[in-house]
Amino acid sequence: MSRTHSPMPHADIRTIVIGVGVAMFLGALDQTIIAAALPAIANELGDFSAISWVASIYLLTATAVTPLYGKFSDIKGRRTALSLAVSVFVAGSVACALAPSMGWLIAARAVQGLGGGGLISLAQTTVADIVAPKERGKYQVYFASVFLLSSLLGPTLGGFFTQHLHWTLIFWINLPLGALAFFISNAALKRLPRHDRPHQLDILGAFLLVAATVTLMLALHDGGTDYAWTSPRILGLFGASLALWLLFVWRINQAREPLIPLAILGNKVVSRGTVAAACGMGAYIGLSIYLPVYFQAGRGLSTAASGLGLIPLMVGTVVGATIAGQLMGRIVHYKRIPAIGLCFATLGAIILALWADDLPLAGFETVLAIISIGLGTVLPTTTVAIQNAVELHQLGTATGTMNFFRQLGSAVTVAIFGALLNASGISEATLHAGATLEPGGFRSIFAATAIGFAVAFVFILWMKEQPLRSSSRRAAEAVIAD
Repeated sequence: MSRTHSPMPHADIRTIVIGVGVAMFLGALDQTIIAAALPAIANELGDFSAISWVASIYLLTATAVTPLYGKFSDIKGRRTALSLAVSVFVAGSVACALAPSMGWLIAARAVQGLGGGGLISLAQTTVADIVAPKERGKYQVYFASVFLLSSLLGPTLGGFFTQHLHWTLIFWINLPLGALAFFISNAALKRLPRHDRPHQLDILGAFLLVAATVTLMLALHDGGTDYAWTSPRILGLFGASLALWLLFVWRINQAREPLIPLAILGNKVVSRGTVAAACGMGAYIGLSIYLPVYFQAGRGLSTAASGLGLIPLMVGTVVGATIAGQLMGRIVHYKRIPAIGLCFATLGAIILALWADDLPLAGFETVLAIISIGLGTVLPTTTVAIQNAVELHQLGTATGTMNFFRQLGSAVTVAIFGALLNASGISEATLHAGATLEPGGFRSIFAATAIGFAVAFVFILWMKEQPLRSSSRRAAEAVIAD
């Protein structure tokens, strides 16, 4: 039954944003809280050789299913999709807490990822349903704050639970958080607009996309660590992934309703904005993961001090996102915001590539803050621009596609950075053995970061700039589905 509604009251919008924000926090927290518990998990369950899979399997499955949630939410509605994601995530968390062996835990983490892959993109899509693009940047700030909070709170909670209580609490805590996310959002989400059209989920396309992604990420995970990049196993995985990607492209051209429509892939805002976000975010994630190595092996800082050294890099993204969110609804040429931000980010990375070892620690941290503020302006701008460029019934698909390629770009970048670090003679094993970096030994990482930001800058300039819709009237014309 179709009805026409007035714009959603701010109180309802706030309730929905809080609800999906808690759901997003579930997925974001789980990526950080587990790090401190890994040694204790390996000690209790055994099989230290498989411990890296506890962290990486979640990212693998979450990345693979992200576009599926977007399409599914366009078909069945955001409330159904978000409820499914939260339920699967919580079920996976219970399985993790009850795991009697490492194999069980890894399988349960894979289930967690199947739920977690929808939490972030569905939260962004839900806000797009109820808030006009011109105002949407303000709400992206809340989501940036969620990631900051999870980055700061996750390692602290993980360490506290593991040291003073038990590591299983890092999974049990998801039950009350999941229940809170479910109940606080479910009632309000019933008022979300539905933009229904006759849809069908491309099962074959979904299978090919998931298989291609999983195969590629397996190659990136094992290459350069467990196996040489030129080993038959890694080359075989890359070859299989390429074949599956080609089959997926074939399926897109053949399917009556493909998983990712050509209209979305061919959209000059979606395609170029997605590449900009993937390159910029990939460089940022790679830098944040490997900076502790530089702090410890290059600066001689302790593990705790190296963690504190990341704070400017984390806080700055929220500052940049806040600036962009406040400005993009007020100025016509909103693309200038991330373009300027990426200029500063690229310049900062170049400074580190040339003079990182010569900078005092305070100066180094200042440059990190400049980099992260600049990168922070890209995240809300690209998200809102992409959502603004598609039809309302394609919001979930477009947002899921953007998040999928952003996560995939981050995984590829991390693998590239790891290969560069290994080439400098520093690996995780040698770091634990007390190795130190030679002067300039981290230059390739900083240079690669600058290149990633520069590529993002080019695609931001290349991205078509469409005027932001200033009315949420269309988003208030809802089809209520009980």
